[in-house]
Amino acid sequence: MAPVLRSVQWHEKSISASCGIKAGEIMRGLDRGEQFIATRNSVPVGELVPIRRRQFVPRDVVLAAFAGLPRLDGEQFRKEIDQFVDQDPTPRA
Repeated sequence: MAPVLRSVQWHEKSISASCGIKAGEIMRGLDRGEQFIATRNSVPVGELVPIRRRQFVPRDVVLAAFAGLPRLDGEQFRKEIDQFVDQDPTPRA
């Protein structure tokens, strides 16, 4: 369960909390991967979650992950997709 921040006021780009948690402490927690729940009058009103960082996966690892799969027939794949997905590029609005 994420820590609960009580009486949090949201400002455009900064966060302040009357419960004594400083914005810097929250930011360091986010850096560590912690999540926070903001409440108003003990009612959850928002969540602060860290942004997922992209992770590089080496080419050899990706190739090994797909090595045992059967070869894909591109033409057959497109036919099957067309059965279920409308790929008409005409705007609908």
